[in-house]
Order: sequence, then C-alpha cells, then structure tokens
Amino acid sequence: MSRPIIVFDLDGTLIDTAPDLLDSLNHSLAAGGVPRTDASGFRGFVGHGGRVMIERAYAAHQKALPSDEHERLYGLFLDHYGENIPGRSRPYPGVLDALDRFADAGFLLAVCTNKTETFSRRLLDALDLSGRFAAICGQDTFAFRKPDPRHLLETIGVAGGDPASAVMVGDSQTDIDTAKAAGIPVVAVDFGYTDRHVREFEPSKVISHYDELTIDLAETLIMAIGA
Repeated sequence: MSRPIIVFDLDGTLIDTAPDLLDSLNHSLAAGGVPRTDASGFRGFVGHGGRVMIERAYAAHQKALPSDEHERLYGLFLDHYGENIPGRSRPYPGVLDALDRFADAGFLLAVCTNKTETFSRRLLDALDLSGRFAAICGQDTFAFRKPDPRHLLETIGVAGGDPASAVMVGDSQTDIDTAKAAGIPVVAVDFGYTDRHVREFEPSKVISHYDELTIDLAETLIMAIGA
C-alpha cells in the first residue's frame, strides 16, 4: 500500500521568497528603464515566474515590451536571482514543524513548483531542506507545468506516492486549479502571493498558519475525495 503524500508549492507556500524575487524584478526593470515596484505592488506581478512578472510590470506602466527586450530582461532577472540564493528567503512560520509532523506520521513529502528545478533545489539546499522531500519538480522537470494537472500527478509518481492518497498545499489560483483538475484535495495558505484572496478560488480548506495543517485535516480531505 502506498504511503500518503503531501505536495507543496514552493514560493509563497513553503518559503517566503518575495524579498529576493522583488529585488531581482527591480534589477531587471531598472535595466529596462521601468520604475521600481514595491512590496505592495509586487503582488500584482507575482505568481507565474519572472518572465510574467516583467511582462506585468511593463503593462502596468503601459510600456511596450518587444520580445528581444523581454528575453534580455528575463536573463538579467535569472542571473540576479541565481547569484543571490537564498538571500533573505526563509521558511514560513510553522513550516519546519509541519514537515516533521507529516514525516513522523508516515507521509511522503514533495514539492511541485513553477520555479525552475535548478533554482528550487538550490534554494532548498541552501536552507537545508532538500533532504526532506521525496521529489522536487519544477517548471522544466516535465514537458508541462501547473496548471496542467500532469505536473502534480507526475510529481506524485516520482515521489512514489498515490494520487488517491494525496493532498496539495499552495497559495494561488494556479495551485488550486491544478489540484482540482487532478482530483486531489487542496489546502490554500492565505499569506502567499496572490492579488485575490485564495478563498475566491474555492480550495478544499484555507489556513492562515502551518499549525492548522494537521494530520487529521489531511486524512479527512483524502477520505472525502475517496468517499
């Protein structure tokens, strides 16, 4: 019988990477002559990777973004971000205890993120977290990415889990839509990176702290899907 599995998004879910993503975004925007954005404006740009953040920042200033310039700025974003990992990025309060709690209960742990696999592993290595996860799958691990449900399902497969005994934890509409399409219950944290409250996307459960992510909750959600 397969062990149950809990799959986490990374940015805005497990790790607060906003300070470093914002720094890298502003580094690339400055090179393009676009005004810097602050933490409050950042939420309108984040959620789908550096390329989309740059695109949204340009759109907010009604400035054209030719494809070659887009690629140049994205390259600057990646270089700056990669050179500064882990920077100020840290796990959210309660994350380490939650990971211990689920591991002790026999759950497999995995990461399914639209961050590149290289950067995901580098970040988790720098924070001494990589060894906790049976799989770390990024936007480039497979030929598809969230919200394609195959990204989540294949991550579960790589980890040795069973989708019928799985729970997803994320912070965005992308995570919620992915899990729903895969037929997997999804817990949404309400402190992540989205410009709309996650409740609007109708996850299975919303939590405000990792203390609320209990074994009983996960098992209840898994049983409800199988009922």
